[in-house]
Amino acid sequence: MSFGDPNNPYGQQPQAPYGQQPPVPPQGGQPGYGYPQQAPQAPQQPYGYPQQGVPPQGGQPGYGYPQQAAYGQPGMPGMGMPQGYASWGARVGAILLDGLIIGAVPIILYIIGAVMAASSASSVHADTSACAPGDYQCVSDAYNSAASSSTPVGAFIVMALAWLIMVGGSFFLMAKEGSTGQTPGKKALGIKVIKETTGQPLGFGMTFVRYICRYLNGLLCGIGWLWPLWDEKNQTFADKIVGTVVVSVK
Repeated sequence: MSFGDPNNPYGQQPQAPYGQQPPVPPQGGQPGYGYPQQAPQAPQQPYGYPQQGVPPQGGQPGYGYPQQAAYGQPGMPGMGMPQGYASWGARVGAILLDGLIIGAVPIILYIIGAVMAASSASSVHADTSACAPGDYQCVSDAYNSAASSSTPVGAFIVMALAWLIMVGGSFFLMAKEGSTGQTPGKKALGIKVIKETTGQPLGFGMTFVRYICRYLNGLLCGIGWLWPLWDEKNQTFADKIVGTVVVSVK
């Protein structure tokens, strides 16, 4: 009795039809026509290589999945990525450098104008002959009138030019910071102003608002300027109002 194929009760091997040879698999390991095909296997990626597709379920990237650096966290060195919040010293140094860049020429012009005005006033004498003895107000008015009338027009022109250069330089700094996040001073010290929610520069309009809000830093004996020393994100009062952070970049 055979317990095998009911159509083959004697357990004999199936024979090919008369005159035909049984199919032989081709050489080289490749199956021929009529043989069952095997699905190709996907190439294995090296251990730790970034996986393609979506990250694993649960919101946490798996081992080897590329991670994105958040602001305030170490980034990719040498790629211009944020390296962390800028230190208080770097921020103060950038402000001093910017002030020197836009203020050097105006300060020199102001000094020249003041010297011109002082030299002209020293050569003029006030006429106090009409003042009664002991009338100090009359004497003060006479000296003020003499000083104002003796100030040369050239001194006024030089001082006005100094003021225009100072204002133009301030708008230049706002334009640079709004478009790139960096003034010349900030670029020299490797720091950058960005919007905290987007990571992008502010644009000219919001940068102008941020510069106006800087006056709030001077309240209460300038405590707003010192706030980055202990603040979690190294922000001044102006940064908190506008929603900006200053980060280090390389």
